[in-house]
Amino acid sequence: MADNPRPFGLAEEETVAFPAPEVPDVGGLPVEPAALVSKPRLLSRAAPPMLAGPLTRYGFRDAKPINFGKASPRHLAVHGVDVSRWQGNVNWEKLRAQGANFAYIKATDGGDHLDPMFMKNWRNADAAGLKRGAYHFFYWCRTAGEQADWFIRNVPKMDGALPPVIDVEWNGESSCKRRPSREKVLEKMQVFMDKLERHYGQRPIIYTSPDFYRDNLRGEFLDYPFWLRAVAAHPSKVYPGRKWLFWQYSGSGLSHGVTGRIDLNVFQGDERQWRAFAGGRQMVADAD
Repeated sequence: MADNPRPFGLAEEETVAFPAPEVPDVGGLPVEPAALVSKPRLLSRAAPPMLAGPLTRYGFRDAKPINFGKASPRHLAVHGVDVSRWQGNVNWEKLRAQGANFAYIKATDGGDHLDPMFMKNWRNADAAGLKRGAYHFFYWCRTAGEQADWFIRNVPKMDGALPPVIDVEWNGESSCKRRPSREKVLEKMQVFMDKLERHYGQRPIIYTSPDFYRDNLRGEFLDYPFWLRAVAAHPSKVYPGRKWLFWQYSGSGLSHGVTGRIDLNVFQGDERQWRAFAGGRQMVADAD
């Protein structure tokens, strides 16, 4: 597939909420401290991945800040980023110091495109102490099996890596304009996810945006973890009733580690839950 002159994958557009019933305010969320109280002891290279590294505090700025009120993502302890070649050369140490505890890195899209920065970002994120995972932008004009094989060919199977992500969305910048039926979308996603789960031993995470979710995913894949884009309102307002593990709350983050803007994300849970998840225990978080 020819490389696209504009970034795609992990949606860049503003969130537009679809009609939904009124959802009670999710106020009263406890504020969890995002840094360890005591200085962490040094760990050997053989230490379990779940114990590696203290959390760093949120320190990002935002070019287009949103006031989420009592549901602010800042009330959650574990923040991270997602990157692709469009971020250029990333200073991972600065990104980590500013509050990125994890990174999802663009690996592949379709059945023949590899992000040219993937392996560099994969190595350097790990060296800087971030938990890392890889994502695949799903291309609706290729078979699911071909795409799964391409991802598996290019993304190492490594202890300590976060679960793989399938990025499903409608994207007007892609050369593929096809929009399959809901039934076909679900079928293709299942084939792709089953193949990845067999290979990596981890259930894939589903990343999506509001319009694609509305058209295809409401009420589906209830036993899969979701990563939801909601940059104008809390996920409980945009995806009512949907349990989620990660929330992409900004596409306009600013960091000393990158030139330009970067997507900001947060994990649904406290530090203890993060360490359990990052150590290999998968979970599906609550909807609120």
